[in-house]
Amino acid sequence: MTVMYDRVALIGLGLIASSMFWAMKRAGIAGEVTGYARSDETRDVAREIGLCDRICDSAAEACEGADLIVLCVPIGAMDAVALEISGVLKKGAVVTDVGSVKRAVIDAVGPHIPEGVHFVPGHPLAGTEQSGPRSGFAELFDNRWCVLTPEGADADATAKLRSYWEALGSNVDEMDADHHDLVLAVTSHTPHLIAYTMVGVADDLSRVTDTEVVKFSAAGFRDFTRIAASDPTMWRDVFLNNKEATLEILGRFTEELFALQRAIRQGDGEHLHDYFTRTRSIRRGIIEAGQDTDAPNFGRNPKP
Repeated sequence: MTVMYDRVALIGLGLIASSMFWAMKRAGIAGEVTGYARSDETRDVAREIGLCDRICDSAAEACEGADLIVLCVPIGAMDAVALEISGVLKKGAVVTDVGSVKRAVIDAVGPHIPEGVHFVPGHPLAGTEQSGPRSGFAELFDNRWCVLTPEGADADATAKLRSYWEALGSNVDEMDADHHDLVLAVTSHTPHLIAYTMVGVADDLSRVTDTEVVKFSAAGFRDFTRIAASDPTMWRDVFLNNKEATLEILGRFTEELFALQRAIRQGDGEHLHDYFTRTRSIRRGIIEAGQDTDAPNFGRNPKP
């Protein structure tokens, strides 16, 4: 495949950025890839494992002359990073991000984008509970969805970014930012909050020892603990920046939970059976869509 962007800058070098680098190398769609992370340790690790063609000591240095800039930092850091790089962005460059809340990112980054630079927010719906530069692998985005929320961005810039994500292995869709935030509150944000809560309940329940929790974890609780192992800084920022949608879905969840609690108390087996039958059909739809398995290279060394 031909090079799509001569220079790509990755700001933040965790799971998503490192996977993007390996996927770009696999596809051959980027010339030089520069990278920056705030932590000296992270930059040292990136250099050690060959992550990016050049690791820079500032975000501005990494972005200078870049054709595509990808912000892979926590949502709470978007504003400061966008301000830092705004003065070096060249005309015609595309700025995008990978944040899982889009309205907050647009509000934080948009005001710092200079005239002639295209801002096309994005969100790859892919990940594992691992984090850091060593956690990435080229196959992370294969057959996963990436949602773009262009909000009036240049059509050609948006189309090129769509093609870029497709070259990384993703299916791509476009969505209104507020609708995206509601959808993700249902499919990701609230489930993570519930997982954190369930693991917290087990930790607080004095009649069940820590040893028993570890020893007798069935598949359901193992899934909760896997989700709850995700990066706490990222998830703190998600909930602080997607309050309304998350609280709305959490309220609906609470209503459903009360209804199930009542059915169990009253011995209403018909209600429970009907409810579980309906929800099982949703799970079957996820399986049929091929969205039920982890990316095939999970846990491998990031080098292709």
